[in-house]
Amino acid sequence: MSLKPLQIGKYTIPKPIVQGGMGIGISWDRLAGTVSLEGGLGVISGVGTGYYEDKIHADKLVASRPLDVENFYSKKGLTAIVNNARKICADAPLACNILYAINDYGRVVTDACEAGIDIIITGAGLPTNMPEFTADYPDVALVPIVSSAKALSIICKRWEKRYNRLPDAVVLEGPLSGGHQGFTYEQCAMEEYQLENLVRPVVDEAANWGNIPVIAAGGIWDKNDIDAMIALGAAGVQMGTRFIGTHECDAHDNFKQVLLNAKKEDITLMKSPVGYPARGVRTKLRDLIDTRTGPSIKCISNCVAPCNRGVEAKEVGFCIADRLSDAYAGDLELGLYFSGSNGYRIDKIISVKELMDKLVNGE
Repeated sequence: MSLKPLQIGKYTIPKPIVQGGMGIGISWDRLAGTVSLEGGLGVISGVGTGYYEDKIHADKLVASRPLDVENFYSKKGLTAIVNNARKICADAPLACNILYAINDYGRVVTDACEAGIDIIITGAGLPTNMPEFTADYPDVALVPIVSSAKALSIICKRWEKRYNRLPDAVVLEGPLSGGHQGFTYEQCAMEEYQLENLVRPVVDEAANWGNIPVIAAGGIWDKNDIDAMIALGAAGVQMGTRFIGTHECDAHDNFKQVLLNAKKEDITLMKSPVGYPARGVRTKLRDLIDTRTGPSIKCISNCVAPCNRGVEAKEVGFCIADRLSDAYAGDLELGLYFSGSNGYRIDKIISVKELMDKLVNGE
């Protein structure tokens, strides 16, 4: 099956492959810029931008970590990431993933628009007021992430009523993705919630609102998976974990090595301060969490609203901002290494160009 371009608002993505946003620091300028250069849609993670370039864009640090929301989600850091990605991909479409659950969501969306981002992608919650923050940037395309047809229906109804606007595309994420899931623990294992059984209902719902393009995500690995999703009615796919296995990925070499060493049974679900189940590689950190012998939780960065300034972090046994930033730094003991269910299948590090060729033309 030959792949058709993906249209998101006014932007044409020559190869209908969206690189999933991964933070902290896994998909920043090098990865996102190169994916867009190679004809896919590169997606910058808006999480933890205060850590970019050795934290020079964070005005205040405590214990070498960006202090509070304005420094953890650094506007200067995000702008620098976008500018450096543009040096790679020029004017090719470029997106930013901004979690709805973060503190200061609206401000970070506006920061991304001001930095010159073309497309905003938002999950980790139901972004019913997303258009409110891009009113001054009508050319910026808006792409919510959903896990059901019902969620898409709610978003479309509210956006149309409040803002006279509809999503330019929608990402449907199944329960095999890396990081946070839009499902309960039980649903993640249930047949009816698997991606292949969700695509058609969401495509049908999208058709009710003017054939909104549906981008399937979660567990997509190769050309066969892409073809299967498109055969079900998806206009494209989103893939995160497989891009970690590229030279251009912004992740620390130790992060890539964790996945190279991982076995299938190492990639499991865990509790998160964000309030959703999360999938990652079981490393030394998990034992520390299970035995409550990990680092003390001080909530320096105040990253996500559901955590309630460290209350939920203490409940589950770890600070997600600190542990993800430690993974970005390559700390093998304290780092939290998110991965999709297929992360163990990474067996070598290749270039983004080679990976895109494999995905478009087959292995």
